[in-house]
Amino acid sequence: MKQFIINRILSGILVIFGISIFSFFLVHLIPGDPVKIMLGMNASPEQVEKLTHHLGLDKPLLVQYGQYMMNVFQGDFGTSLKTGRPVLIEILDRFPETVKLAVFGLFVAVVIGISLGVLAARFKDSWIDKLCTALATLGVSIPSFWLAILLIMVFSVQLKMFPIANGTGFRDLILPAVTLGVVASTMIMRLTRNGMVEVLSNDYIRTARAKGLEDGLILFRHALRNVLIPVVTVIGLQLAALLGGTVIIEQVFNWPGLGTLALGAITSRDFPIIQGTVLFMGVVYVTINILVDLLYSFIDPRVEMGTKEA
Repeated sequence: MKQFIINRILSGILVIFGISIFSFFLVHLIPGDPVKIMLGMNASPEQVEKLTHHLGLDKPLLVQYGQYMMNVFQGDFGTSLKTGRPVLIEILDRFPETVKLAVFGLFVAVVIGISLGVLAARFKDSWIDKLCTALATLGVSIPSFWLAILLIMVFSVQLKMFPIANGTGFRDLILPAVTLGVVASTMIMRLTRNGMVEVLSNDYIRTARAKGLEDGLILFRHALRNVLIPVVTVIGLQLAALLGGTVIIEQVFNWPGLGTLALGAITSRDFPIIQGTVLFMGVVYVTINILVDLLYSFIDPRVEMGTKEA
């Protein structure tokens, strides 16, 4: 297991290194001069040249990248060209709101996905199974922004149950979290349903039923537990995806998370913010993947961590 952990950490470092290269060089392909954006179009050539030299933007890209990574190792992600604040401070100010939204959305996804998956497997090939499968197909087919607008129109505009946007309280969190959860629940539901159908056909399940055990006990204690490994993997990946993929939902609901920060940085050509958010979320995504792999041994001790592929 120790060797497995070391291999996973090393592979994670390589992935993060690749993300840093991709984000650094990609942002330089974005049209627009960040120095002129900061100073305004009426700035003199001398002012532009002075600020360009101060920011190190007149150096070769490889030199800029090397200096950037040295600073990152020291916890310095640079300074925002727009606000003048440290990039890491900007990210840490917004990250808790993104975590709040992603975790609540994942909770909705797990509740919906596992419940519908177990229900569909329990009544396999019945109208309940077909209905749950249809709902899962519908959920994965609906664009998240369309569902978000629909929920706003129904529950905010018509029924006035929730505020439309521009808040961070619990009631402001419900609609964006439900939007994320409904879309993310489809994969969990399908995986749970297929795994449960396979497990419920095993001999030990028939033996448990022959002993007179209740269906609820059989479903959740004996069957669901054996389906948890792939489900937990998907849940972990969904959490990582939600943390890095809430840009559209944050924009629709005006949620002050990392998504709106990154989108604003792209609009204003704020290179340090773009690089910092991409690299930061890359580290978060890789870390969550490693933790999910380590969870295997706690869910099922039969899994030999040392023999898993790194």
